[in-house]
Amino acid sequence: MRHNPDQPITHVPGEESVSQSLQSFIAGLPKAELHVHHVGSASPRIVSTLAARHPDSAVPTDPEALADFFTFRDFAHFITVYLSVVDLIRTPEDVRLLTFEVARDMARQNVRYAELTITPFSSTRRGIDDRAFMDAIEDARKAAESEFGTVLRWCFDIPGEAGLESAEETARLATDDALRPEGLVSFGLGGPEIGVPRPQFKPYFDRAIAAGLHSVPHAGETTGPETVWDALTYLGAERIGHGTSSAQDPKLLTHLAESGIPLEVCPTSNIATRAVATLDEHPLKQFVDAGVTVTINSDDPPMFSTDLNNEYAVAARLLDLDERGLADLAKNAVHASFLDEPGKARIVAEIDTYTDNWLADA
Repeated sequence: MRHNPDQPITHVPGEESVSQSLQSFIAGLPKAELHVHHVGSASPRIVSTLAARHPDSAVPTDPEALADFFTFRDFAHFITVYLSVVDLIRTPEDVRLLTFEVARDMARQNVRYAELTITPFSSTRRGIDDRAFMDAIEDARKAAESEFGTVLRWCFDIPGEAGLESAEETARLATDDALRPEGLVSFGLGGPEIGVPRPQFKPYFDRAIAAGLHSVPHAGETTGPETVWDALTYLGAERIGHGTSSAQDPKLLTHLAESGIPLEVCPTSNIATRAVATLDEHPLKQFVDAGVTVTINSDDPPMFSTDLNNEYAVAARLLDLDERGLADLAKNAVHASFLDEPGKARIVAEIDTYTDNWLADA
């Protein structure tokens, strides 16, 4: 989720690179998303609403001014914008609004299930009460499922750049039985990788795993495959966030394929952050050819001018997929998720029915 400071954020072709028919198929395809960030999913519409609540903020509310505000000039400007949005999340009501509205945006893309990565440390250290924070995300989760039919689950992640203090706080919030929200399923590690070695977080992941949470750290996004090995060895990773540099290590690819550990691939993000230089150089096809399970995700979609539909279009181009191939890709995410088995079966059946009907009509 962090950019090369020397490179601007650029748009990656997605929907415009596939046929209109395939775009329409993707738009209606029931989907699951496993790598998407809470604050990073705040669309200009959501940001405008939050900014109106806090007029002392530097974030504009006028649509044109806000559009310019979200046009990133470079890494420094991206960080300024991102932190400005974080600063708009000041009360439990803000947390609830953000969460519910993110679910609304997901539902518009036919996202049936999402594991939303939340960084509670960013809110609790700003003074939001622990219990009030948990109540806000849970209230939004239940309301979103009731109103939109989109099922949300949580991944609490450590902001690695904030050090072990943030790791301790995140582990406490994730494992305290009096606080732990019902929707919490996993424990992660985000932020920059360079200068933030994974082994130091082992005690915190051990605690989370012992408490029944799944391990889903970011690794190998902006560092080499050794970071992925560390995530597997020290953090007990069950899925890898990004894992882009895994392509550099054939032994690692073989291990991921044989162990069935999925990669949460975010193509547009990888180009924007310069983890990959160009879309044609993205290792997605190399992963698939090696037998690695891949899921397609959007990371911080409004920040990168993308959404999950666009990421599926990117994948369709890179992997030369037709409707059946895209449906299989969507089912990968369902199977790799931490949803219960009846929930998985329901979404897989919906994907199959949708695809069969689409092809019959065609």
